[in-house]
Amino acid sequence: MLEEALAGLAIRAGVSARPRIFIDATYGRGGHSGAILSRLSAGDTLYALDRDPEAVVHGRAAFGDRAGSMAEFEIEQRNFAELAGWAAQRHLLGRVDGLLMDLGVSSPQLDEAERGFSFTVDGPLDMRMDPTTGESAADWLARAGEAEIADVLWRCGEERNSRRIARRIVEQRALQPLATTRQLAELVAAVPGPRSHKIHPATRTFQALRIHLNGELQALDAALAALPALLAPGGRVAIISFHSLEDRRVKRCLKEGALRVRSGETLPAVFARPRRCFPSAAEVARNPRARSAVLRVVERLP
Repeated sequence: MLEEALAGLAIRAGVSARPRIFIDATYGRGGHSGAILSRLSAGDTLYALDRDPEAVVHGRAAFGDRAGSMAEFEIEQRNFAELAGWAAQRHLLGRVDGLLMDLGVSSPQLDEAERGFSFTVDGPLDMRMDPTTGESAADWLARAGEAEIADVLWRCGEERNSRRIARRIVEQRALQPLATTRQLAELVAAVPGPRSHKIHPATRTFQALRIHLNGELQALDAALAALPALLAPGGRVAIISFHSLEDRRVKRCLKEGALRVRSGETLPAVFARPRRCFPSAAEVARNPRARSAVLRVVERLP
């Protein structure tokens, strides 16, 4: 949803009355950052964040050496959960003209078998967005209790078969540790119970483990809470979600900002009424991974 996101941010080409500040909080492999930079002018700045060290290396190689006549670009390895503190350190609070968040896992992470995010290619069962820190999926599944595994599969994946899958994981690890994505995918597919015929049986399990291990929902909540203080008057935020757990949080935050009520008292709104759009049929045909995407855009009121 590149064009839709750029339209939502309303980046106008040409020199502006003051230097503009934009943030790409989920750099990935720079598709959105490159498009934003192409619309900025000298004096403007794009800050990019990503918790994946490989993304930061890519960003510095792709956009780090820019001519003086072009907008400035800076990229840092950072979780967008830290937006509020990071922006305060940078003296950016109340100055950001546009912020983009493309939630979830990036295509390169899915495509690289060694990252362990995808059940379609065999690789080590890792799933960490920052592989230099934290606990891998294999390590967590080796130690977590059955009830804890079932709870994560339900809360973070809305997996209706969560208890049966958790029981089977515990039974299997007593015989042999789960070490690869193929092992886990085949185990989940073999568990009887209710399932959707539209997606692979392991889809929700892999989603749940990834979200839990990376603290994605907590990070999203922290980033959303930072938006009112971060954006300049008239500043915009565009957020692309890929599943209902994310989108419900985004929708609630933006709607509450547009209509603030406390103890029956209506407070001044922070945001204009949010707008929502979906990928076109042509984009879904080109990129099936976009089929579940939802873009929500909101503007900070003066």
